[in-house]
Amino acid sequence: MGIGKETGDNSEDKKGKDWDVKQYLTIALLTFGTVCGCILFFFMVYRYHGFADFWRNLVWILQPITIGVILAYLLNPVMMFIEKYLLKFALPRMKSEKRARKLGRAVAIAGALLFLAGILILLFWVVVPSVTRSIQNMISVFPSEVNNLIRWVEDFTKGDSQMAEMVSDGIEKAGVMLQTFVEKELLPQAQVYLASITSGVIYGVKLVTNILVGVIVSVYVLSSKETFAGQAKKIVYAVLKPARANLVIKTVRKSNEIFGGFISGKLLDSAIIGVLAYIVLAIMKMPDTMLLAVIIGVTNVIPFFGPFIGAIPSFIIVVLQNPVQGLYFLIFIFILQQIDGNIIGPKILGDSTGITPFWVVTSILVFGGLWGFPGMLLGVPVMAVLQYIVRNLLAYALKKRGLVSDTASYVKLLRVDKKTNELIYSDEQETEHPER
Repeated sequence: MGIGKETGDNSEDKKGKDWDVKQYLTIALLTFGTVCGCILFFFMVYRYHGFADFWRNLVWILQPITIGVILAYLLNPVMMFIEKYLLKFALPRMKSEKRARKLGRAVAIAGALLFLAGILILLFWVVVPSVTRSIQNMISVFPSEVNNLIRWVEDFTKGDSQMAEMVSDGIEKAGVMLQTFVEKELLPQAQVYLASITSGVIYGVKLVTNILVGVIVSVYVLSSKETFAGQAKKIVYAVLKPARANLVIKTVRKSNEIFGGFISGKLLDSAIIGVLAYIVLAIMKMPDTMLLAVIIGVTNVIPFFGPFIGAIPSFIIVVLQNPVQGLYFLIFIFILQQIDGNIIGPKILGDSTGITPFWVVTSILVFGGLWGFPGMLLGVPVMAVLQYIVRNLLAYALKKRGLVSDTASYVKLLRVDKKTNELIYSDEQETEHPER
């Protein structure tokens, strides 16, 4: 009996020692991590420029991988579309399913790269030269066009000299401001960039090399994307408990759904709007048709504000050359945006983000102010992901308290009963369930 008791005491002592060791080890690791974090933060603040240089170098080193991953993400919908129809054709006709899928993936990747090459050829051999000629011509004849517009306004408002003088003065000031901006800001900056690219031969060669390596990286990413996804999931489940890992995987999948649907849909929508604008403007014989179509298509990528951002410079370009056509252009833009907002956009994008117009405007203003044009483009899906995460956290917290999570139930809520968790909506309910 004594021996059994002694053995039991020894086992309890061992458990206590093991627990103490684990506890102290955890405290030591947390302390070490906290100290390292504080030191790192201190050096980030104290040696900010050195850290910034290190970060720039790291970004430059990783540029080929970044380019490859972005290209793979953008080309993935094209590859999946081609692969889907190739497999329908190849699977019934080939004995080995594995070989059919491998061949289908290879042909789909080649098709996606050819699609990208076609877009680049269209841009650099058709769109860019036409846009460049339009801008150069517009700059050379800009002063005369402003004077012609002023004379047209004076002829149009002969009966009201005060109004004609006021409008002419406004046009002249706006023209001077625009010309000053083009001559002193836009053109010098463009020349600086061109000079840095042409004089910095090594930089240009490295950039071209990084792009070519990025294309190769994108091929590897597209061909092995399922393997990469499996490895990432394996790491998540190895580090986190199954419940939390499931939540992480679900959030990442939803984020990919939001970003992929929004970006690919918005790019397709803007391309359709640009092509449609070019066709109609060419039929209407508008000046600088290609330039106007590019401005409309590119700015349409930005949600909500894009159509207004694109309409203003486009209208100025047209109205300086022909005031009457400027009026027709405004009518066309209004009709085009109605078609896009009510027919084309909903068909392509659907409800890919699921956020209200208020949060759309907020996300564009906030992220656009932080990141510029990329922020205006990516702000909406980022806000949608943040809302999805917050919505799930709130639903989890309310569920733990035994409360419903739908927003409509809280619109006319007076209070919640502390004992039953019943939602009280009216004074009659409140008298039936007085708060104790």
